Amino acid sequence: MTKKVKITEIAHRAGVSISTVSLVLNNRPGVARDTRERVLSVAASLGYSPPHSFTDATPSRLSTLRMLVKLDPGQAPQANPFYSKVIVGIEDACRRKGINLLFASLPVDENNHPLQPPGQSVTNGNADGLLLVGIYASEAFLDGLTQYPAPVVLVDGYAARDHYDAVVSDNFHAAYQAIEYLLEKGHRHIGLIGGDEHCYPSLLDRRNGYLRALKEHGISHTYLASFNITRTKGFDETAALLRNHPQITALFCINDEIASTAIRAAQSVGRRVPDDLSVVGYDDTYIATNTHPALTTLHVDTVAMGRAAVELLELRRLNPDSARMTLLIHPYLVERESVKPLPPQEEVLKP
Repeated sequence: MTKKVKITEIAHRAGVSISTVSLVLNNRPGVARDTRERVLSVAASLGYSPPHSFTDATPSRLSTLRMLVKLDPGQAPQANPFYSKVIVGIEDACRRKGINLLFASLPVDENNHPLQPPGQSVTNGNADGLLLVGIYASEAFLDGLTQYPAPVVLVDGYAARDHYDAVVSDNFHAAYQAIEYLLEKGHRHIGLIGGDEHCYPSLLDRRNGYLRALKEHGISHTYLASFNITRTKGFDETAALLRNHPQITALFCINDEIASTAIRAAQSVGRRVPDDLSVVGYDDTYIATNTHPALTTLHVDTVAMGRAAVELLELRRLNPDSARMTLLIHPYLVERESVKPLPPQEEVLKP
């Protein structure tokens, strides 16, 4: 936008929010046609000339795609057992469709908020679409994206403003399913390992699924080992929870890595898995099959998540005015060796 025309002036005269003006001027979805036309009319009357045409008959298909993956401190994106498979899915879809894939990493803090703005390499328009992988896009980061003319899709990602398509795991219902599974096995004293009230949205959904399942099945007692999984893997927190609450017979862990640590912590306080304690993880990464005993966990088809993200991005590019979409990947339980049913007499143990 030129310096002579302020976005606040367009918003004021069109009677809409600044974010709506930003969506319209950057040719983004999520704005009603009459509102879009009104904003463009006001902008034109003020002398604003858009950097791209709004009258192209049909957008071209994806030719070049940029993938921006979260970079945790001290860890390469490909080393993350969850996101490495998402990247494989994205690469596979691009290869099959003949799409050039540009890769970049973005440093994030312990809550997956970007530590730097998008940067010129992202916003200079050299790609037809952008995938944000594992990132929570803050307001400041989104402000930087307002100059990006191509569609954006969040992959296991979230944003402070609901303006973008996304592909995510159905974390809440999968966690609910895990607790129901443990309840069916006779467990009534079930702990949650990892996450807190301010954790990444996917982890918060798993926490809430745990809490809802217990509440709806008439279980009033909860046992929480809350911590940020970027700072610690929870060995001490798990051990303390088990020492303070020996009545716990099962743990639901926020992911497989935390579950592997929880098993070692349980062993350190004299609890045998699964004889004395059952453990369920989440994600079904390679960690699950390399844990002793092998981990019962929720399988997330992360490769499919990556492939679906490319499909969704292409769909958005061809249909820029379609309603915003969120695609849910539904996990399913994989039973291995870390869960043991309780005998009937143990079901009535009191805390």
